[in-house]
Amino acid sequence: MAITTQLINHLKNSFGLESFRKGQLPIIESVVNGNDTMAVMPTGGGKSLCYQLPAQHLNGLVIVISPLIALMKDQVDQLNKIGLNAGCLYSGQSRDEKKVIFQQMKEADSYILYLSPERVQNPGFAKWIVSQDVKLFAIDEAHCVSQWGPDFREDYNKLRLLRELKPEVPILALTATATPEVLKDISRQLTLKDPENHVYGFYRPNLYYQVEVCENEDEKRAFIHGAVRNTKEGRILIYCGTRRKSEEIAAELSERFEKVSYYHAGLDANTRRSVQEKMANGEIRILAATNAFGMGIDYPDVRLVIHFQMPANIESFYQEMGRAGRDTKPACCLMLYAKKDKGLQSFFIQQSNAETAVLNRRWNGLDAITKFVEGGECRHAGILTYFRDTDRIESCGHCDVCAPNAELKQTPDPSIEIRPTRQVKKKSKTVPKDLILKDSDAQKRHDHLKEWRKAFAKKNDIPAFMVFSNKTLIDLSNKNPQDLDELQEVYGFGPAKVDGLGDQLLESLKGV
Repeated sequence: MAITTQLINHLKNSFGLESFRKGQLPIIESVVNGNDTMAVMPTGGGKSLCYQLPAQHLNGLVIVISPLIALMKDQVDQLNKIGLNAGCLYSGQSRDEKKVIFQQMKEADSYILYLSPERVQNPGFAKWIVSQDVKLFAIDEAHCVSQWGPDFREDYNKLRLLRELKPEVPILALTATATPEVLKDISRQLTLKDPENHVYGFYRPNLYYQVEVCENEDEKRAFIHGAVRNTKEGRILIYCGTRRKSEEIAAELSERFEKVSYYHAGLDANTRRSVQEKMANGEIRILAATNAFGMGIDYPDVRLVIHFQMPANIESFYQEMGRAGRDTKPACCLMLYAKKDKGLQSFFIQQSNAETAVLNRRWNGLDAITKFVEGGECRHAGILTYFRDTDRIESCGHCDVCAPNAELKQTPDPSIEIRPTRQVKKKSKTVPKDLILKDSDAQKRHDHLKEWRKAFAKKNDIPAFMVFSNKTLIDLSNKNPQDLDELQEVYGFGPAKVDGLGDQLLESLKGV
């Protein structure tokens, strides 16, 4: 019987499912054929089946590394309910509970064992694992291996031990978000052997992406109040850059709305657990939180996600915005940006003691998300290209670029007072928030340069905003530089960008 037919039979007989989700079958085929595999799929896209089903097909022990005990327990309970053998080992279990798990493994033809990354480093683990018939190591949240990713964890950095202990066993690395550079780093850190890369599902057609450049925090507050007021049903998440800001936003919203709270790493463990439980059971509907409210958060009906401050990189943006609309119904993802947001993220990088290469990656990540904020082509198309998704689109029809007047677009609450920003002397290369083309000639250059940017981005397989932003596009069109010196006076064109694009860009402008 062909492998694909066998896998479909397992899908129906063991899991009660009629068909695979997008990307699952080629990932599972890679795994059962003994290949090291890296799989990038969105949360809710069915990553767990990519190691659960092979366990049934391969008849042996599949070890899953997961960072969250609650998620391990949930998956074990779900597998046991459908009659599949699974268990988890974690700190806090009694000796008798652990004995039951080991006895089950001895008696079962196939077994899925969930472990924390810390447990792999237990001195007794190495001695035990070499004597086991392990068919697959699956590492969930694999981006935690990479210092270049947004959620690096030191305990994940030691998982290469698995390859050293059982070099013949294939490794499946799974994550919901990783750039090509992070994937390469994951492969290197885990010492994968010619891994097959499968990247699927970054396109979320039910999400409306909206970015608003705000003069100050008052304007941001007006947008938050307006968006919360417009979102009558479902949960709301508001991500803040600092603990204090999450508390301030929650306190202010509590004066107008019900079921509001906040969450950050400064709260004790019991309080954090209580907030999560109340959010899950509906006692909290609106939550202001730092990025500590992260992995393992899976509510189906989040209708609105707001970033009060720009996150550190596009990976974090996508991961946090991706908590919206997991029930596939429409949801809005709103990012609010003010100039000092970049300063906050710069401060965090400057305070880091990471090695130079890691810091450079973080600076590059900050530069990329700043360009994303300032715009390019379709927001969703840019995300798909940034992550090198297998499937691409030209335009989505449901972001602030493609559909600026969509029903889901949020507007500020007019009752919130917006105090004027203190005026400071502007640098010569800055351009106003409300960008305007100065005349018909500038409009012609704008149309030409927009098409040039699109073609250049496609040729180099990068998002349009990484070539130059809409802000730069308008400044280019207005200033019409004639040489490299004049080009450096355009917003967004430093020496590196001039060296990389200058001659081609100036050539394209001739005669326009």
